[in-house]
Amino acid sequence: MNISNTKLIGIGALFVVIFFFGFWLSRSGKPYNGLLFNLHKLIALGTLIFLGVIVYRTNQAAPLDGLVWAVGILTGLLFLGTMITGGLLDIDKPLPAVLATVHHITPYLTVLSTAVTLFLVFGRKG
Repeated sequence: MNISNTKLIGIGALFVVIFFFGFWLSRSGKPYNGLLFNLHKLIALGTLIFLGVIVYRTNQAAPLDGLVWAVGILTGLLFLGTMITGGLLDIDKPLPAVLATVHHITPYLTVLSTAVTLFLVFGRKG
């Protein structure tokens, strides 16, 4: 198993953990368990940082093209959007229902965008 496969498995495992805690939190209802909620957010943040390091180090070894950067930035924005909407869901004040809907959709878009980013980073020639 090479280092790229190890990184891919690591990112995949982190997403499984993030989704596990997210489903657990949504099933447990409000108020969210503080420990689980913070663990969920910290693992997501760690995954974003890990992905950013992968892209940065790959770029240091061989410069990435514009498409890879565009998809990578989109992935980062989706991560941030998911984290922001999730954080807002923890607020005790009434919020628009669309916020929960957005938070239920963006994690899947984040996984898809991450997969495309990693495919472009590790699947390129040269």
